[in-house]
Amino acid sequence: MKRAKFASSFLCAAVVASGVSGVQMLAQLPANATVYASGLEGPRGLAFGRDGTLYVAEAGLGGTVLNSPKTCMQVPNIGPYKGGLTARISKIDTNGTRTTLSSGLPSAVDIMGDVLGVADVAFQNGNLYAVTAGGGCSHGNTAFPNALLQIDLKDGSWKTVANLSRALVEFPAKITSPDDYEPDGTWYGLISSNGSLITVEPNHGQVFSVTPGGRVSQVIDVSASQGHIVPTSLVEEQGVLYVGNLNLFPIDPQWAKVMTVARGVLIQNPLPGFNGPIDSFFNWNIVSSKAGFTTIVSMKIGPDGLLYVLELSDAAGNPTPGAGKVVRVTRSGAIQDVVTGLAVPTGMTFGPDGRLYVSNLGAAPQGTPGQILRIEVPAVQ
Repeated sequence: MKRAKFASSFLCAAVVASGVSGVQMLAQLPANATVYASGLEGPRGLAFGRDGTLYVAEAGLGGTVLNSPKTCMQVPNIGPYKGGLTARISKIDTNGTRTTLSSGLPSAVDIMGDVLGVADVAFQNGNLYAVTAGGGCSHGNTAFPNALLQIDLKDGSWKTVANLSRALVEFPAKITSPDDYEPDGTWYGLISSNGSLITVEPNHGQVFSVTPGGRVSQVIDVSASQGHIVPTSLVEEQGVLYVGNLNLFPIDPQWAKVMTVARGVLIQNPLPGFNGPIDSFFNWNIVSSKAGFTTIVSMKIGPDGLLYVLELSDAAGNPTPGAGKVVRVTRSGAIQDVVTGLAVPTGMTFGPDGRLYVSNLGAAPQGTPGQILRIEVPAVQ
């Protein structure tokens, strides 16, 4: 049976089965990469502040509290989760030195040792926001649901902007998978767009918008037209959203895609390599897509205006350490390798210096030290 386990909850078995230890993976760096920071606990999404400080969402180490079958819906096949407050947000200065900004955030570990925690961070109007994936009753964190949080940059304290576990109840997806249904979701990508925060929930297949005041609305239910394809990440350009998906397992290379999602516009696709006009719609709709990708976990628009896509593993079958890569879509529409040889990467961003920064070993087994790699981006061929 094909399963659609999300990126942060399926890699322990794959890495162990490969016979590759965390130490070995740390030594296998791509030629155009250097280690910018290490010693991270499940690094996921990344965002640079105005002063050049890099902020890192970390899944943490899980916990010891089992969700109760009497009060919480169980997650099939990989549950019950053990929850705790071990997730955090780190900040890394321009010398690559890591310090903890926020700690005590919800983290959860499943029966295979895979961890959910803080999934991504993003800035809006100088304020730092974070989206969590390890919260909620089904993850053993009954008192701390999955949420969009605003983080104080001075002392690391936070306030809840929106309860995202509740949002999945208020806006049920049309199609979900009974094989791996996550009641509290496995929230992942987060971006700032037009005064709101937009986040992706892969397990239910939905995209949500949250205002700074906490109003939650569904942008689009991807599952309604695409089924259970596990959308993970998004970017926005000129009012158009581009949403990438992980796809199902075992991995079938080049069948993940980037979907163009638009509303109220009548323009050409603003991203180079995505051809064709976009019609005007009242609601958000998937108006086109571009295939040829594998296991998309992050997307960013580069300084050159091209779309860069982080792939967890482009090898067929189970996720393979060393098979992670970054590709970009050229102006002709070709998909071109930027860096290969990554080990289960989970997040990326561009730095003020124009280099790529990637969360490497972000989905390795629980307790494997994660790292941030700095990538020299080759010229477009």
